[in-house]
Amino acid sequence: MIFLYFLIFCLISTALYALLAASVSFWSLLAVFALSYLAANLLFVLIFFISAACMPRLKPGEGVERQSVLMRRLCCAVARWLCGNAGMRVRFAGLEKLPEGPFLYVSNHRSIFDPLVVMGYLGEKNISFVSKPSNLEIPLVGRAARHAGFLAIDRKNNREALKTILMAADYLKRGVCNMGIYPEGTRSKTREMLPFHAGSFKIAQRAGVPVVVACTRGTERVAKTLFVWRTPVTVEILDVFEAGHVKATGTSELAEETRRMIRARLDETE
Repeated sequence: MIFLYFLIFCLISTALYALLAASVSFWSLLAVFALSYLAANLLFVLIFFISAACMPRLKPGEGVERQSVLMRRLCCAVARWLCGNAGMRVRFAGLEKLPEGPFLYVSNHRSIFDPLVVMGYLGEKNISFVSKPSNLEIPLVGRAARHAGFLAIDRKNNREALKTILMAADYLKRGVCNMGIYPEGTRSKTREMLPFHAGSFKIAQRAGVPVVVACTRGTERVAKTLFVWRTPVTVEILDVFEAGHVKATGTSELAEETRRMIRARLDETE
């Protein structure tokens, strides 16, 4: 939708130039269209940063009582904008399996684009992610993300990691947002999946919510094909572990079951 607005803005600007300019050529129209597109992008980025700067600062480890609707919408728009400019062709499968109530979203992790795809193209499900601290320390970007429901987890500090898990569970219980986490902890630089951190599943157990198991493919190729051609990206919902099953199963078993399911699907499709 955001690119449609950009296109309308560019077309109006180009049409006005064609009507008002003393002489018009194909190249001048092309230049006006390109400059209009650049201006629209810069304006969009400026609006995002000004809006983020107006949000109150949060202390490290501090959560939010309520999700900021403005920051949520802007973060989703930025995610869609980045994915679009990166040339992705996104496809979702199995969305009919998603539960109506709160849930924890887990998937394999291949690229920095993974959470952007989910936020940008699945915004109506209101999924915010548990991420590494450095991602939420980016000036203004991190402030906006935290007000949108993102949380930082320090896996090197068990006490701080537990605080984040409890806060994520609290968000789910209070309906602040749905939560997403990549149990590998970091993106795999190869196609081979990394071991899953079992503690990730404590969020769902503490909150008493289902776990949505997803498989992500194609995002690892985006950086290699950037500005060259459109890259197909697929996010497939494989299964949903009901809350009762999650509660009755150990986290290590849940982690292994989830990893095995995703790995099997990747073997089938790659």
